[in-house]
Amino acid sequence: MLTSFPNMLTLSRIGAIPLIIATFYIESHLGNWIGLAVLVYAGATDFFDGFVARVMAQQSALGKFLDPIADKLLVGSLLVMLVAFDRIPGIAVLPAIVILCREILVSGLREFLAGVKISMPVSRLSQWKTALQMIVLGILLVGPAGPMFGRFSTTEIGVAGLWIAALLTLITGYDYLRAGLRYVEVIDADALVSKPEADKPTSDDLG
Repeated sequence: MLTSFPNMLTLSRIGAIPLIIATFYIESHLGNWIGLAVLVYAGATDFFDGFVARVMAQQSALGKFLDPIADKLLVGSLLVMLVAFDRIPGIAVLPAIVILCREILVSGLREFLAGVKISMPVSRLSQWKTALQMIVLGILLVGPAGPMFGRFSTTEIGVAGLWIAALLTLITGYDYLRAGLRYVEVIDADALVSKPEADKPTSDDLG
């Protein structure tokens, strides 16, 4: 049900996206910190929506559908804005591209499998990956408004974290792709077995 409390938490995470985007246009460091505060709220809803759904016995197919979409919308939007405002500088754009491409790949794979009534559960490593992404995005949001940590600026620490997040993204993306392809092979095999003999390819058809 759309109006259940857990689903409202998830929807509020989607609603937080335009608020975070708006903070990029505040011409002072205050905007960086406001953006971080909104992101912290969004990250908290990512944990509590599932927790509350289990405690209140309000788990739903809609919630399972909305939750990963909200994460991908939030991460994708922030990466685009961070690149546009040069808070992800230079070659650090590469891990951002890796993360975006992985999200598109997994979304497409999930959509295909959903069409054949197969769901892919979120792995524990993928959950850690999402948590790391949120932390890194928060650091990059603060960016130039943040303090120095010895020789390193807040942005430099965020960029280093972004490379680590991209590595986890590649690992989890490969795991999802491998699992998805196994499902596809099973589907193709079942379809071939269910075909009438006349419809099966012959040696002449195969050349």
